[in-house]
Amino acid sequence: MNNENTRVAIIGGSVGGLAAALELRRSAKAEVAVYERSAGQMQARGAGVVMQPDVEWLLAQYGTKAEDVSVQLKERIQLEQSGQSFRQRAPQLMTAWDTLYNTLRKPLQDSCYRQDSELVELRQEDGNIFVRFLDGYETSSDFLVAADGVNSTCRSILVGKAAADYAGYVAWRGLENENNLPVNLVRQLADRFTHFYTPGMQMLCYLVPGSDGSTQEGQRRVNWVWYVNTPRHSLNEILTGESGRTYKSFVPKGEVNYDAAQRLRKLANTHLPPVFKELVLQSELFIQPVQDVASQSRLHGHCALIGDAAGTVRPHTASGTSKAFADATLLAMTLNGWNRGNPLPIDRLHCWERQRQSELNRLSSMGIQLAASSGLGVVAAPQPWALNKNEA
Repeated sequence: MNNENTRVAIIGGSVGGLAAALELRRSAKAEVAVYERSAGQMQARGAGVVMQPDVEWLLAQYGTKAEDVSVQLKERIQLEQSGQSFRQRAPQLMTAWDTLYNTLRKPLQDSCYRQDSELVELRQEDGNIFVRFLDGYETSSDFLVAADGVNSTCRSILVGKAAADYAGYVAWRGLENENNLPVNLVRQLADRFTHFYTPGMQMLCYLVPGSDGSTQEGQRRVNWVWYVNTPRHSLNEILTGESGRTYKSFVPKGEVNYDAAQRLRKLANTHLPPVFKELVLQSELFIQPVQDVASQSRLHGHCALIGDAAGTVRPHTASGTSKAFADATLLAMTLNGWNRGNPLPIDRLHCWERQRQSELNRLSSMGIQLAASSGLGVVAAPQPWALNKNEA
């Protein structure tokens, strides 16, 4: 039977799922369908993304130059709390999650992309994959790619364990249009990667393309993230939104509760360099607790886990997106030439699994070490969030 009829279901429609869909269609000549649990506009959870070689390579396959979807940085600046700075030349390209999402989504306009599809059942029978979603929709495929992130439903079904574990610190984020911020503030942050750390916290900032993908001055966005050690028992308070809903891994803009936002601003006033203090006070906040998922077995019959569904790396490696893209690209190459109804190329798949697991383990170890160098997620390190409330 013709390989073009090989059907692949992809659970998870973020950038990793889109990369898998594109590469499986291009390299493995598969018929792809993407199922995303969220409804409506996708949330830009990662905000800023460092342009890594795996991302740049994949974009090039679809006619996009990295420079066209990125902001060019010229230098790296280390700040002291006093505002004193240390500079070094460090050219780098920075893009944004939604810029990548929109860029990858366009070539898939003619493929199935179904939102509001929350997976509730996955089963395998005689080489066929059957899935059912919360709204009652059912479908089948010859192969399934689990790209549904850190709290993967596919992983919980296929592996039966491996829930995400809180790493001990929270990533507070902001993503603001540069023309909505004071000109002097933007001038201090433009064209550079600005960084500050003290034991128990770390903050960084750089500009990324605008929401429409523009990289022109005046149309870009200021992206920042501030990691703060936070006791586990404070998570419920932080992750409870203004609406009363308790979130698991992401509190969007407009939902950060007033008390948590006021505590963060108080922390900014007492701990951050002047430029970062002003930036936090000028921004609408959103939140991601940093979570770990240990490396998992990736192959389960005709199903494969990729990206954060297979295991996470700390954000300090700047490789979460590139890791998912490499998983997807190499899986598609591995399945090249496989026809539905024929045995899976199991030796090649196991080779793919070993290689990707080795890389994941390397990056995971590196990320934990980088976090520890700033005292992030380290039990004996200062706990700024707790001290901010005079907690023990």
